[in-house]
Amino acid sequence: MKITIETTIKAPLARVWQAYITPADIIHWNFASDDWCCPRAENDFRVDGKYRARMEAKDGSFGFDFEATYREIVDLERFTYVLDDGREVDARFEGREGNTKVTVTFDGEEMNS
Repeated sequence: MKITIETTIKAPLARVWQAYITPADIIHWNFASDDWCCPRAENDFRVDGKYRARMEAKDGSFGFDFEATYREIVDLERFTYVLDDGREVDARFEGREGNTKVTVTFDGEEMNS
C-alpha cells in the first residue's frame, strides 16, 4: 500500500530543500503532532548515505529510532531512500511562485495506523 502526502509551504524551493535535509532544521519539524519531538537527527545526504532521527513522545512514554539509506538524489528536485525495514520513500519538491509543493510517497506498514 502506497501513501502519498502533499503540502505547499510558503517558502522558496531552495529554503525548503535545505530545511528538509539539514539536521539542525529537521529537529524542528520532523514529528507528526505537537505532542512528539525529534531530539536529534543526522543526515549523510548522498547516495548510499544514512539518514537517522530519534522520534519521541514529549511525555517520555515512547520513542524510536528512524533510519534510512539514500538510493537516489536529484538536487532541488527529489530523493528516494529505503527504510531499515525495506519500505521505500520518494520525496519530490516543486517550486511555484515563491512557494514549494512537497509530495512524499511511501510504503505503508501494518503495525501503526
